[in-house]
Amino acid sequence: MNSIRVSGVFHIDEESYDDFMGRYSVRLAPLFADFAGVASGQRVLDVGAGTGALTRELVRRGATVVALEPSPEFTRALRSRLPRIEVHEAPAEELPFADDSFDIALAQLVVAFMDDAGAAMREFGRVAHRVAICMWGVEEVQMFAAIGRVARAVGSGAAELAARRYRTPRELHDLLVGAGLADVETCELDVTASYVDFEEFWHALSLQVGPAGAWLHGLDDRQRAFAYAGLHRELGSPDGAFELHGRAYGARATRPSRP
Repeated sequence: MNSIRVSGVFHIDEESYDDFMGRYSVRLAPLFADFAGVASGQRVLDVGAGTGALTRELVRRGATVVALEPSPEFTRALRSRLPRIEVHEAPAEELPFADDSFDIALAQLVVAFMDDAGAAMREFGRVAHRVAICMWGVEEVQMFAAIGRVARAVGSGAAELAARRYRTPRELHDLLVGAGLADVETCELDVTASYVDFEEFWHALSLQVGPAGAWLHGLDDRQRAFAYAGLHRELGSPDGAFELHGRAYGARATRPSRP
């Protein structure tokens, strides 16, 4: 079973993901890389690399990057988009690398979807001296918060949307501490995504990516009409271009010195 699973994803192609979440993750990548302390010449592991939002930023900084991704679709996309980097198709809980292979191991927006995040963090600490992870908040991301409110009003799929882990600084902190890592620090990472109009937002949501896309896909025609009107209202009834804000929480740690 894949280590990183986006529950309810019907189309896991890179274009759909980029349209729905890429506009956020690309803007998040440089902030997260700054927090992690990525610098030129370091050997860096990007776990759950997806379509390469963080991977490209790491390459741009001059790091030697290795990407790991359990999804065959995203692995193919990474190899096509970034043919010069080393890409592995493997789970986060069983990293195919020797001890101390990397300066830093990173996971952007994926720990909530791992089968066993604790085991994965122990693997991160085995192969790298420093570890950094981040996940979106829920209420702190305007898009997710609006979808959650509308889902509760519709009365369909709200429980599935709410079942999210590692979305707070405390959860991320405790995850790293529980994996035996030390010197844990947390942060807030704020980004803004742009849409030309509400129809572009609705189209991206309709691509069936992630729990939100799965929720929309499961609605009948009447519920979808209600969701359309409700989301338009929740997002401020935009008439033309608009922006949505999102906050991710990050945590970084180091591996304790070995005897």
